[in-house]
This record gives sequence, structure tokens and C-alpha cells, in this order.
Amino acid sequence: MNSQTPLDSRIAAVRRFNRFYTRTIGALQEGLLHSSFSLVEARVLYELDQRAEATATELGRDLDLDGGYLSRLLQRLERNGLLARSLSAADRRQSQLSLTAAGRAAFSPLDQRAREEVGTLLTALPEMSQAALVAAMATIETLLAFTTRPKPWLLRQHRPGDIGWVIARHGAIYSEEYGFDSRFEALVAHVAGDFLAAHDPTVERCWIAECDGMNVGSVFLVRKSAGEAKLRLLIVEPSARAAGIGRRLVTECITFARSAGYRTMTLWTNDVLVAARTIYQQAGFRVVASHPHSDFGPPMVGEDWELRLH
Repeated sequence: MNSQTPLDSRIAAVRRFNRFYTRTIGALQEGLLHSSFSLVEARVLYELDQRAEATATELGRDLDLDGGYLSRLLQRLERNGLLARSLSAADRRQSQLSLTAAGRAAFSPLDQRAREEVGTLLTALPEMSQAALVAAMATIETLLAFTTRPKPWLLRQHRPGDIGWVIARHGAIYSEEYGFDSRFEALVAHVAGDFLAAHDPTVERCWIAECDGMNVGSVFLVRKSAGEAKLRLLIVEPSARAAGIGRRLVTECITFARSAGYRTMTLWTNDVLVAARTIYQQAGFRVVASHPHSDFGPPMVGEDWELRLH
């Protein structure tokens, strides 16, 4: 019997992709791109080639390299005449690093070979496949960036195509994380469709959180009555949940609701949505009613929350 969990399968898939890609780009060769440089040495040379000057501290932080390992690597490059050091004018305790003329001459053919090899890899594919490959790489970069170093993101109002994304991601994420069935996606489609068809932008709003051109979160504020607004369809991509996006989306709803003249905000959620419930509670919402149900498959408790705005 196969006892492998979904996480085990995903771990195996990521490791399989890593093995495939490192072999494809030649990262396993003793010298990168048939040069005398290792992969890390080539990356340090690239960073120094792109900057007029940099400190070892900056390189270590940006490349996430151990300080001792980086120090030994820099000393080797300096002994080979590829790297120069000078005292920083701003901080005499720091040395500014830069490539020497020999260092730039050594890096130039390496950089050109890298461009040629990637060009060969891409031109073997049709145009549409090239675009799909680049888009998939951008997706990987965006998703993993939040797990290492949060990237800048912005909030904006919805644009054509965003509502479809909201529906699709609700269906996929809630199915994967909570076991919700297709009835939940149907509910989301109904709510989002009604908003798109007839919303009044003076008293209703949809916010989309975006990072590097990719949607990573959303929330809606809709009119329930002249004095009551309803918060709906809060979602944040799992990879972006450490960036405070959910709290900011809820804060935007509250601020807009007050400016639009609403006296009360309400929302409906379920007890299994622990992270969202924490955000609501911290924003001042309180549970005013609850009822068990199995509308989306698994048994859970639906909750009505309320926030007095004035």
C-alpha cells in the first residue's frame, strides 16, 4: 500500500525538477560552461561585473552565502588578480570590492557563453513554448521569493481577467487545503459574477494584491444595505502569506467602508479558516452567530462576524 502523502509527492517532484534542471544547464560540470570557474565563483563575478563596487557583506546577504566560505572565495579571486579591494569612504571598517581589468576580461567570455547556451536552449523550442517556459520560470521565482525574502507588492483595483483568477484560485486553494468541493467554487463564481456585472464603484470595491505582475491576493467589499457593507472573498496565495497581505487587504476594506459612509461591516467565514479568523479578530470583528453545516463537503461551523464602524 502506498502511504506517500501529498507533501511527499511534491517534495519528490521538486527534487526531480532540480536534478533535471541542474543537468540541463551544466551546473554539475567541474567548471561552469567549460571554464575554470565554479558556479559560485561565476555568480560572484557576475554580481561584481553588474555593480561598480560592493562590500563582502552585501554580496553575502544578496547571495545568501556563508561569510567564511565567501571570504575564502574572494581571497582566491584576489590572489588570481581578478579582484581589487579599497577602503570604503563611508565606513573605513569595510572594503569595497571591484573587478580588475583582468577580472572583467575573464568574465566576459563566460558571460557570452552563458548567453549563447541559453539562446540555444530557447531556439530549440517554438515561439509559444519559449514564452510558456519564461512564464513558468517567472511563476517559480515569484512563488519561492516570498519564502526567502519578501518581495515588494502593491494593491490595485481589479482589471479584466482578475475575477476569473479569483474564482479559479478559490476553487483550487480551498479544495487542496480544506477539502471543499465544487459547490464552494460555484458560490465564489456567483458572488464574483454578481459583483462584476453590477457593482457600484462609489460604495463597492475589489482589491487585488500583485507582486511582479502576478496576482497573489484579493478581497471584495460589497453593499448589503445603505448602512451595511460585507467583506467577501479574502484570499492570499500560500507562498505570499508571510508578507502581511491579508491584514492589509482587510484594512483597506475597513478604511473604504468608513469613507463610503457605512456604519457596519459584516462577513461570513468558517471555523476551519484559522488564519483568516485571526486577521478578522485583530481588525476588531466579533462573532455574532454560528451554525454547523456541510455545504462544501466536510463538516464545519459557519460564522457571522460584525464590526461597528462608527
